[in-house]
Amino acid sequence: MSLQGQVALITGGAKNLGAATARELANAGASLALHYNSPSSKNDAAQLESELKQKHPSVKVAFYQADLTTAGAVEKLFQDALKDFGKIDIVVNNVGKVLKKPITEISEKEYDEMFAINSKAAFFILKEAAKHVSDGGKIISVVTALLGAFTGFYTSYAGSKATVEHFTRGVCKELQFRRISVNNVAPGPMDTPFFYPQESPEAVEFHKSNGLGGRLTEVTDIAPIIRFLCTDGGWITGQTLFANGGYTTR
Repeated sequence: MSLQGQVALITGGAKNLGAATARELANAGASLALHYNSPSSKNDAAQLESELKQKHPSVKVAFYQADLTTAGAVEKLFQDALKDFGKIDIVVNNVGKVLKKPITEISEKEYDEMFAINSKAAFFILKEAAKHVSDGGKIISVVTALLGAFTGFYTSYAGSKATVEHFTRGVCKELQFRRISVNNVAPGPMDTPFFYPQESPEAVEFHKSNGLGGRLTEVTDIAPIIRFLCTDGGWITGQTLFANGGYTTR
């Protein structure tokens, strides 16, 4: 199925999984409103913009920098995208923060930061998407395979992502009569720069040993699944798709 004429808003869309998702949706013909959080990602955004315009000259691309941990910032992002594109058909929420620590060492500040990014931002992105996504549209949140793997040291991370699964279940019911599907994708440990800083070499090898083929999840494993949910998989709603090479079973 083509996404020609549709507009996709992707948060965390300048690099890694967000950029891979942007490429997939551009290949299907969607125009792209791409958000990034840190000003340091401006170069990544510029490189991706150049690549997309070269490969897909008919696809409109715009970038927006914002910290989405306040409702006002999320609302502004949607309003800016609507002003530039006129509509939003697809929302992919890819923002997130990882923390690996024993619960006894997690400070209140760290807890607040984790839930502000992984839970609060997700809630208000869902809220604005529910307001503005066109009838028949798609809303997809990226969560984590750790929702199905109860391991230590990721308590605050997995807990802050678990709320999104419940948000999704409720919102899918609220939007079903507008034919808007609302889903989550739960990757396994992903081979990106976000993964390695908190892991020892031994832990990396352990994570690899639990995945299909003895490797980590790649962004190219996940982006086509997001594209599928935006196209042929439109009948799926209210679900969390665990795509992790068997890292977890559920």
